[in-house]
Amino acid sequence: EEGNFVTLAGVQIPHTHGLKAHSDGDVVLHALCDALLGALALGDIGQHFPDTDPEFKGADSRVLLKHVYQLILDRGYHLNNADITVACERPKLAKYNLEMRQSIADVLNVDLNQISIKATTTEKLGFTGRQEGILATATVLISH
Repeated sequence: EEGNFVTLAGVQIPHTHGLKAHSDGDVVLHALCDALLGALALGDIGQHFPDTDPEFKGADSRVLLKHVYQLILDRGYHLNNADITVACERPKLAKYNLEMRQSIADVLNVDLNQISIKATTTEKLGFTGRQEGILATATVLISH
């Protein structure tokens, strides 16, 4: 989609296009929301924030993440760590790694060392290789 940045982990990163999405399109935070929800079998981000609901049009994914994490806390759990992988050819993310990690740590009110973000490419394979989108996956460890 047209634009001059992408939002990843709550950080606006300069890029030649934006991401087409109902909310702000932050695939990193969406993956993290899904991992947290999945850890307690609470459904997925689409069930909690449907793209058919105008309330979430252009929504800041940091707000969505904060809501999801509160669901985890309300059940007596907390985050031990989150490990996130972002796959894209462009933009290159290395220089934004610390800022992205800090953004997530701030939203969740956890230590920076509890948040890991790794960037990779798919060696020009698939939709990420053709620069048609960005893929993010997240794994979380939570404790009661």
